[in-house]
Amino acid sequence: MLIRTVAAFSLAASASCAQANLGPAPEIGAAAPQFEGVATTGDTISLADFRGEKVILEWTNNECPFVQKHYETGNMQATQQVADAAGVVWITVISSAPGTQGFVDAAQADALTTERNAAPDYVVLDPTGEIGRVYAAKTTPQMVVIDEAGVLRYDGAIDDKPSTNHATVEGAKNYVLAALADLSAGRPVAQPRTKPYGCSVKYGS
Repeated sequence: MLIRTVAAFSLAASASCAQANLGPAPEIGAAAPQFEGVATTGDTISLADFRGEKVILEWTNNECPFVQKHYETGNMQATQQVADAAGVVWITVISSAPGTQGFVDAAQADALTTERNAAPDYVVLDPTGEIGRVYAAKTTPQMVVIDEAGVLRYDGAIDDKPSTNHATVEGAKNYVLAALADLSAGRPVAQPRTKPYGCSVKYGS
């Protein structure tokens, strides 16, 4: 447990290095940055394809212990299920560069989705980091919520427990679900930006 905790803190600390190469985070309340990406199906999708629908973007890295916590406890899958029931489009983004932690090809990404009983609508491979950089994605996991008009409404952590300890999922405040609840009720998102936590996104040079 001690070794895993120390390793997790090391991974989290390394996020600051990656952040130094990123531009400013996109503005909350403004149009979400447009993007195109290739999904594991081989189809090219764009944010514009989903105008009129809420969209969630999830940055992931299957080797990251913070990501593992949310999938091994079923927390990420449960969040996906709530989003799906609400008609939200869920796009998982893998921005790990070739040769770095978390890099997978389409077949491996689909196998992970099946093994974890996950339910994203799309898994988009972003090995060049183009999508990640346009959103200034710093960590895995990192979450973004976009409304039906294409406006960025939430950007940050999945919850308020920045830990790899599986037990911390219990009782945590899920910022993504809170944002969806606010939007569904016609309210401004109460916490539109939070500090993301996790492993640094493994961008290439």
